[in-house]
Amino acid sequence: MSATTTASATRGRTARKILGSLGVVGAAAAVAGLGTFGTFTDSTTPLNASVTTGTLDIQLDRAGTTTLPMSAAGFVPGSSISRAVDLRNAGDLPFSGLLLQSTATASSILDTDASNGLQMTVSSCPVAWTESISGGAATYSCSTPASLYAGRAVPGASIAINNLKSLAVGGTDHLVVTLSLPASAGNEFQNKTSTLALTFSGTQATGSAR
Repeated sequence: MSATTTASATRGRTARKILGSLGVVGAAAAVAGLGTFGTFTDSTTPLNASVTTGTLDIQLDRAGTTTLPMSAAGFVPGSSISRAVDLRNAGDLPFSGLLLQSTATASSILDTDASNGLQMTVSSCPVAWTESISGGAATYSCSTPASLYAGRAVPGASIAINNLKSLAVGGTDHLVVTLSLPASAGNEFQNKTSTLALTFSGTQATGSAR
């Protein structure tokens, strides 16, 4: 979103009016014999200034789309599913920080049980992850991965994610998101469904003198 603010030029009194005022002041001083004189001021024509706000735009893309397909059926204890995704700063302003929020749009014991329910990890790689497909399941490898988050799939609060390239304008982070069901999950987890929404949100960096 942008906004343009332009200051319009204004004029003070005309030269004729200023001269008239001088005459009145002079006559009053002559009659009274003394007087208190103010200070005359002048100002320049206002300088037109245009200010346009920048744009914050954080995008989560996979293969050129804005969705992250992670649907899985037949999950059993010990199962996991992973997907690679790029987090990009497509705006023209840097971020001071990014938050990760995972919410359940359809909830069950899968996301409410903190110990035995779904767990999530988010990892980053300096370059694009190497994907391997085996039996229809995707796995990803990286020579120098970094862990950004590991814990409940729905932690209940936003998580601050640090050291991301996407804080800078044009920056991209190569991420892998993994959901897993612990081996300790019992029979009460059978035939349950949870739908999760993963969101990264950013806050603009502090403004500076221009």
